[in-house]
Amino acid sequence: MREYLNITNEDNLDLMKRFEDNHFDLAIVDPPYGLDLANMNMGIGKSKKASKAKNRKWKNKDWDKNTPTEEYFKELFRVSKNQIIWGGNYFDLPPCKHYLIWDKEIPNGLSFADCEFAWTSFDKAPRIFRYSAYLDKKTKFHPTQKPKTLYQYILTNYAKEGFKVLDTHLGSGNIAIALDGVNKIEKMNLTLDACEIDKEYFDKATNSIIENTKWNSLF
Repeated sequence: MREYLNITNEDNLDLMKRFEDNHFDLAIVDPPYGLDLANMNMGIGKSKKASKAKNRKWKNKDWDKNTPTEEYFKELFRVSKNQIIWGGNYFDLPPCKHYLIWDKEIPNGLSFADCEFAWTSFDKAPRIFRYSAYLDKKTKFHPTQKPKTLYQYILTNYAKEGFKVLDTHLGSGNIAIALDGVNKIEKMNLTLDACEIDKEYFDKATNSIIENTKWNSLF
């Protein structure tokens, strides 16, 4: 794995407490929304409810039963200078001037939300990023997986050269793959520290990161 990707299987509080104040230039995080999404049959139309149990790609888990603790947010704001927090509309956060909205381009009749909101610490006009949630369906192994293209957009528009980036909920690992791509193409020299507490997701994420960050060689 690349030297600028530090990926660990641990609790995010353990990770953050190792760093001094304002160590990270930007935190890009996707915490649990507290909606129990891991146990929902998302995307199933009303006419398919009878067979929805057969359509699940993943087993039930309890990681989305509750929202992050007050201690989590205290540490997050302590160790990072700026933050992009997905699901920020579900959390008790300060007023936000610049929401980043992901329009998932969901077809009518499905139970998915049409979009997701990210609370940010930036003082600028809100932005909408449009990208179909179905384009990456075949490679999806996490129920709330964010696409690599979304992370590429965030990194190129919110990070600057040499930024230290933090992700407290690695999930699918797509942020690491996107960061690797941005470093290769844009030469941004970004670093990422990220953790995932669920061992199954951690193993799948690291395998995906290794597979998708291979350098093409002419020799």
